[in-house]
Amino acid sequence: MPDYLDDLRFAHVLADAADATTMDRFKALDLKVETKPDMTPVSEADKAAEEIIRGHLSRSRPRDAVLGEEYGVEGTGPRRWVIDPIDGTKNYVRGVPVWATLISLMEAGEGGYQPVVGVVSAPALGRRWWAAKGHGAYTGRSLSTESRLHVSRVSKLTDASFAYSSLSGWEERGRLDGFLDLTRSVWRTRAYGDFWPYMLVAEGAVDICAEPELSLWDMAANAIVVTEAGGTFTGLDGRPGPHSGNAAASNGLLHDELLGYLNGRY
Repeated sequence: MPDYLDDLRFAHVLADAADATTMDRFKALDLKVETKPDMTPVSEADKAAEEIIRGHLSRSRPRDAVLGEEYGVEGTGPRRWVIDPIDGTKNYVRGVPVWATLISLMEAGEGGYQPVVGVVSAPALGRRWWAAKGHGAYTGRSLSTESRLHVSRVSKLTDASFAYSSLSGWEERGRLDGFLDLTRSVWRTRAYGDFWPYMLVAEGAVDICAEPELSLWDMAANAIVVTEAGGTFTGLDGRPGPHSGNAAASNGLLHDELLGYLNGRY
């Protein structure tokens, strides 16, 4: 089996380049922000970060395909880099430091493309998380200062901490009742939002999290970090991986109950 460590090191190079670009414009008074057709914001930093990542990939991995939030898919083949230049753009444009660049390498296999490398870099928080298939998940400021991640061992929902992004998405999709029942059944709830809940699950600081609507670039890097930390990452339909258009992540011990509540089975 490939070890993917060269790809992981390269993903860190990509993240370094993106961090320099995004931090240069973070809290800039003249930051340019537009509204996309789906009514979500995109800043000049989103576009610049993705362009820089794509430039590095075209020079160093010209045979690999690329899928990015801002510029779509380019190329074909068994390896595909999936990029979200700024996950948490609404935070970014308001000066909230909870945002990250998500970089994942996905490889074709049984059941379609699956993530084999993931880097989640949140420079305004001074944090980075990463994983490669078969090598575990880690956090630190760099590869030389890494510490390994492990999900929690909480096995009772009444002892669990549940993280989410917002209430409105659950209501819009007719899942609010199950969501609220879940919040009443756990020890603690917090709306950290975006990439952060998944990283907290991987760290063992949070036990379960879920979101009702996501794109592949929102999930691919998070998925491998969670699973390599010993957790479980599926869609709300229980399908493993980042392909369901939504996500549920847990320490594994609570996953069936998590899905049960969010699918209205309790």
